[in-house]
Amino acid sequence: MVGTGILAVILLETLLGGFTRTGAHTNTGWFALIVALMCIPFGTLLLTLGIAKWLRNRSLARHR
Repeated sequence: MVGTGILAVILLETLLGGFTRTGAHTNTGWFALIVALMCIPFGTLLLTLGIAKWLRNRSLARHR
């Protein structure tokens, strides 16, 4: 999810006209902006929780 959000931002900046304080310049740019603003925060949360779970499982496996 984080990768999708980052890809949307890269495409927005390079191919879809970029964005300013008032928003994107094209309709496709708006779609990429919406995807980025949904995927980056939620994906970061999922990635953080996944890493925490992986570290906990690794810690529990060591103690067995």
